Amino acid sequence: MVHDGVSWWTRTQRATWVVSAALLPLIAFGPSAVHAQSIMRTPSLNVGSRVPTISPTVTPRISPTVTARPAMRADTVARTPPSRIGTMSSTLRVRPGAGVRSTLPHARFSPNLYPACAYALRGPDGECFDRPVMSAGSGNGASAKKGKGGSGNNNAQAAVNLRAVKNELVAEIDGALSTAEADQLARRHGLERIASQNFPLLGGTIGLFRIVDNRPVDTVRRELAADASVRSVQLNFRYFLQDQKKASTAGDAAQYAVAQLRLPQAHALVRGMNVTIAVIDSGVDAKHPELANSVADSFDALGSKEGPHVHGTGIAGAIVAHAKLMGSAPEARLIAIRAFGAGSKGAQSTSYVILRGLDYAAEHGAQIINMSFAGPKDPLIERGIAATAARGILMVAAAGNAGAKSPPLYPAANPNVIAVSGTDAQERLFAASNRGNHIAVAAPGADILLPAPDEKYQITSGTSFSAAYISGVAALMMERNPSLKPGDVRAILTRTARDLGTPGRDDQFGAGEADAFAAVTAAAAAPAVPLASVSGRPAGEKAPAHDPATDNTSVSRALNDASASMAADKSAANAAK
Repeated sequence: MVHDGVSWWTRTQRATWVVSAALLPLIAFGPSAVHAQSIMRTPSLNVGSRVPTISPTVTPRISPTVTARPAMRADTVARTPPSRIGTMSSTLRVRPGAGVRSTLPHARFSPNLYPACAYALRGPDGECFDRPVMSAGSGNGASAKKGKGGSGNNNAQAAVNLRAVKNELVAEIDGALSTAEADQLARRHGLERIASQNFPLLGGTIGLFRIVDNRPVDTVRRELAADASVRSVQLNFRYFLQDQKKASTAGDAAQYAVAQLRLPQAHALVRGMNVTIAVIDSGVDAKHPELANSVADSFDALGSKEGPHVHGTGIAGAIVAHAKLMGSAPEARLIAIRAFGAGSKGAQSTSYVILRGLDYAAEHGAQIINMSFAGPKDPLIERGIAATAARGILMVAAAGNAGAKSPPLYPAANPNVIAVSGTDAQERLFAASNRGNHIAVAAPGADILLPAPDEKYQITSGTSFSAAYISGVAALMMERNPSLKPGDVRAILTRTARDLGTPGRDDQFGAGEADAFAAVTAAAAAPAVPLASVSGRPAGEKAPAHDPATDNTSVSRALNDASASMAADKSAANAAK
């Protein structure tokens, strides 16, 4: 029995050793096998974002007409070899126009402006600012939550706010309100009324208000717009004159622009007599010998005490100079409207002040309005321009000096305005000139010799002066044929222009450089041409539902409403801050 028990114990131990030996490999390598299977089932791949980072200095190499590829399924990515994933992510197509858009319809925001300007410093019209657009105190409210695209919208909103006067709003209010009631309206919303007046041009009363506490601009704007006595509210945008500063120099009778525009030949026929041109600009030195007896009227829309300015004096000289120099319409009458005053970034103005200038020009017999300034698309100024066009007044504007990568600037990009780009002495495009399919014609704008205040002269550059020359040429045409309408003038200017650059119309010169003599000659027997048939417009902008040149319904209320002005006795100096 003992022998049998030992034999049983021995056999049991041997069986245990055999089983242990068989299981030992599985015990030793089991965890690694399980981990390997998990890698095969769920690959841990380092796949970058599906939206590639695009450098703002590089133009996308995709066609805007190509539809974006459908998004890849997750299992497709999992089955894709790692060696191909980098290639796939670099060739993903991006929908044209994808990205953050401004919350305001009148602002334009583009990430592909000014390669030399940091992304955070770009404004909605391409201008570089001296501080980031997301800087504190921009008035765009609290920061948006992450993950919902809010920060990008704030970025665009802050860029818009930097183009406006801080803490100021412009609103159309009930014209029946008295001065005391308008002040009460302002106090009700935590505002101070700076000024308000009736604008016959718009048939309404516009007020300028300042926020007196630290509430975000958008919050105040929404609250004010909800008031029953308020019809519309917007920011008080800034506008800048379009010149390139150069030192003043001694006068010289040599002007390449005179020969380039063929002004002597045109002046043998007409010199702009009995045509009134309003210049909405900075101060004009009406006592300069080049401008003697040319300024028939003046209006200070700023209410400032500044003296004459080089820009306004130069613009007036490009039109009516008649001593040592030769303007394009030396016998035209000028209405000198000061709307631009000194600011930290040069002479500047605002929506409210420019509207005052437009209103004065329209109410005091201007046949042509020269606007050598640029800014964003502005609902209030757009209304003013539509109403001005409805009165049959011709408007000319500088294309702008923001360069090739700038979006269209306003008011030049408005289809009711003749947009003018600049050329140099060799009939090449002025380097800083804006481009676009809204450009109508070009005129000299580089190194132009013009009068300066205190009987001095200056050599200066900018599409500002190109526009001024065209305003004068238009005056010659209107003296030659007083029945011409704005559409007729545009059609003749473009038809008689000398083609430059790419054959045919292009985005740099429009129809070409203006020819004053050819335009005046053609004006004598010009047929009427509808404005809408010849006006260009920026890419992507829809045509208006009606033609403002013939449809007066765009002007709200009666234009003959003679409601009293409610202009406050407060200084407008804040507009130049």
